[in-house]
Amino acid sequence: MFEFDFMRHAFVGAAVVSVLAGTVGWFLMLRRQAFAAHALSHIGFSGAAGAVWFGFPPLSGMVAFSLMAGFVIGAEREGERGVPAQRDSTIGLVLAASLGLGAWFLHMSNRGSSLATTLLFGDVLGIDVPTLEALCGVAVLCLGLLAFLGRRLLFASLAPEVARARGVPARLVSVVFMAVAALACAACAEVAGALLAFSLMIGPAATALKLGLGPLAGIAVSVGLALGLSWGGLMLSWVTDAPVPFWIGLGAALSYALADLWRRFRSP
Repeated sequence: MFEFDFMRHAFVGAAVVSVLAGTVGWFLMLRRQAFAAHALSHIGFSGAAGAVWFGFPPLSGMVAFSLMAGFVIGAEREGERGVPAQRDSTIGLVLAASLGLGAWFLHMSNRGSSLATTLLFGDVLGIDVPTLEALCGVAVLCLGLLAFLGRRLLFASLAPEVARARGVPARLVSVVFMAVAALACAACAEVAGALLAFSLMIGPAATALKLGLGPLAGIAVSVGLALGLSWGGLMLSWVTDAPVPFWIGLGAALSYALADLWRRFRSP
């Protein structure tokens, strides 16, 4: 398996993305922003289609569109008790507009069916060295920002009113975090595709939170599960010829179900 360059690139790329997905996904689930992760992945698809039409690498368009959407979602005005008003409506409208643009880009590029399949379901076995370098750059940037924001982000997520009273710039933290989440979603789409990047971002994080772990342990478990899903998906795909995103999605659902059963049996 590892005698082939494309498999080595796939495993390295999956490892980089898994560390990013597990960390960012844990904060997304803590802040109850799973729908945002779902939308950002789909919005990235439109950006990738546009980049192909204009002759740029798909990852560049995916990052650009996801980042713009992340700023729009994160900058929404806060409503009562620190919860952004009409957040789901804003996300839905941005998603609808971007998917319309994506359809138009595919139409204009004259590469509809094959391009759409690649962008929607990913091509982890097609990761090359420049893409790996780009993924590493995105991961370093995102994890660096999270390390800088970590305590304030955790404070604003768990107790938004108290955080604002203590002078934490909750809105700025939200905007920066959504930008980080947008970059992470774009990176995950390189492995699982725009449709199933959501499973790699949310599945391990939801499982870690279901186990009731603290922040450090929860993030560690989330990263470990994401790595297990991506690497396990690659190995199972090699053996069975089923697509990698299929195994990632199935594994994410199974891990959450097992965590739920474990909590049920532990409860008195």
